[in-house]
Order: sequence, then structure tokens, then C-alpha cells
Amino acid sequence: MAGRDGILPAMRFLTGWIVLLLAASVALAHAAEGKIIKVLPFFLDLQGRQSLSPSLFERDAYQTHLRKQPKEISTMRFDVQWSGPGKAASPKVRVELRGKKPGAKPEVVEAPVKAGWFGSTWSTVTLDKAVYEQLGGVAAWRVTLLDGETQLAEQKSFLW
Repeated sequence: MAGRDGILPAMRFLTGWIVLLLAASVALAHAAEGKIIKVLPFFLDLQGRQSLSPSLFERDAYQTHLRKQPKEISTMRFDVQWSGPGKAASPKVRVELRGKKPGAKPEVVEAPVKAGWFGSTWSTVTLDKAVYEQLGGVAAWRVTLLDGETQLAEQKSFLW
């Protein structure tokens, strides 16, 4: 019995390390390919705000208010949560937009981004007010994670 008591903690320790190493290898393999985890498009009011307070409930209520009162919208911002290769030479996020206005040409907005040390990173792409007005609002969007001109991942709106 005395020998068995010494083996169980060692096995638990070893099992814990194996699980940790497997989780780390999955995370690193996932980061090597690149992924867009989430895209949050927000309307910005005339003062550049997406919300009147830090509450998520208030943010969603204010976004609904802006959607119903388009004259109060100045432009849009896209918050993009992504993970990508840590050794990317020049990572960037590209947002392609289709407008609501008849005859509006599609627009492309790019922003260079900086990869985090581990896990995912948030980046923000804000449209110029002139671009938003030229489009007459945004009907559809596609967000692409790039390394130079190599596409790593993309996410599209329903209407794209």
C-alpha cells in the first residue's frame, strides 16, 4: 500500500502535464492557420459612440435605436476577434463592403494589425464617414484575415 500512494500523485502529475501539452499544441496549430472568431459590426453615432454606457444590454439597445434612426448614424466600426500565425510577416484585416444605395460601388478598407503573444486578438476597422455616406449604409460585408496577400481566414455577413 505504501508504494501505491506514491504512484498515484506521480500519475496525476504526469497526466496533468500531458493534457496541458496537448491543449497547447492544439492552440498553436490553430493559431498557425489563422481564424476569424467573431466580427461585431457597430453603428457609430454623430459623436463616434457605439453605446451610451459600458453595459452590453445598453449597447444592444443603443444599436437598435441607431438602426431605427439612421440620421443619427455617422459611420460604422467593425471589431474583429482573430487568431493567426505569430510569424506572419504583415498581418492585416480587410473589410469589403456592399452598400444599400443603388449604383454604389463596393468599398474595401484595410487595417494593419498586430498579433498577440498567445490566443486571440481584437482589432478595429472604422469606416470613413465619406465611405459610409457613399455606400448609403452597409448591406453586406466580408472580413478577411491576410498575411501580405495570402488569405488566412474569412467571415461573411448573411447577405454577402
